[in-house]
Amino acid sequence: MAVELVPVSAGELPAGSTLLQTELWARLKSEFGWEAHRFRVTGVGGDDRPLLLLTRRMRAGFALGYLPHPLADQPLDTVATLPTRLTSALPDRLPTGLTLLRVDFAHEADAPGLTSQGLRRAPVDIQPASTVVVDLDPQPTDLLSSMKPKTRYNIRLAEKRGVTVREVSGSFLPRWYALYRETAERDRIVLHSGEYYQRLFDLADEEPDVRLRLLIAEHEGDLLAGIVVSQVGASATYLYGASSNVKRNLMASYAVQWEAMRRVREDGCRTYDLFGIPPTDDPAHPMAGLYRFKTGFGGRIVHRAGCWDARVQPLRAALFCAAERARTFYFKRVRRSF
Repeated sequence: MAVELVPVSAGELPAGSTLLQTELWARLKSEFGWEAHRFRVTGVGGDDRPLLLLTRRMRAGFALGYLPHPLADQPLDTVATLPTRLTSALPDRLPTGLTLLRVDFAHEADAPGLTSQGLRRAPVDIQPASTVVVDLDPQPTDLLSSMKPKTRYNIRLAEKRGVTVREVSGSFLPRWYALYRETAERDRIVLHSGEYYQRLFDLADEEPDVRLRLLIAEHEGDLLAGIVVSQVGASATYLYGASSNVKRNLMASYAVQWEAMRRVREDGCRTYDLFGIPPTDDPAHPMAGLYRFKTGFGGRIVHRAGCWDARVQPLRAALFCAAERARTFYFKRVRRSF
């Protein structure tokens, strides 16, 4: 059977295997500057698959199309044909003047297969291309045994020193967001507005295909860490994390991650994606500590193909990508030096 893309209305996306291809994500992004285009994909297996395309008008008249982790459970050679199918077969469903269509592949890297489809590596990745995925099938004792000794030690240290972990509702988000801002200032990372995370939880309450968890770690009344974890099908993903500048010796961040793994495992999840590490174990990398932290939980290091572009308007797309490179250089090299 040939692969076919069928436009569908809001609320009609089939269930998928990744958060970024759900109705929840379509609705959230539609409230924060993007336009959502929904499709049902047939001919790729027994069940229909969702396809969410996001488009956005940029400065200077650029228009970006973005496919976040499309058809993650399908072969890469099938997914690589999507830009051609969208731009040639469905031009009336795309905004006029589309500059480029960016595909963020969840598949492990296979550059030859992508370049053969006329795609070019994007200057930047939108979602993390490298990550750690923990297999949750083993028993908890075996999961602990597969972790690095220092990680096991820190988990037990947190418990011994009285760090407690509990799950809270979305009403706790203002306190968590205050801690997240503290984290962003310390680690010099960019974050969304508090309204963004509140809407994420509000919309999740209305979408049966997604479950969000907010877990916090405390000690003697002090909020030390908090993480947001999503569940879609049998997969759980660590989305956002915050940690305090105080009592860091109590290792609360280790405790809250371990409790999250145990809870989603009990809920039927088979994998836990720690969602984002530097590409290599480079001590000079600004996020070297993040690499050590996440790889300490064991699991498999995955290098995804990341973002690739179909340049619908080649000259304008080249200008857009050049501007992206300049902006990335400024924020990663120049601004971080001050």
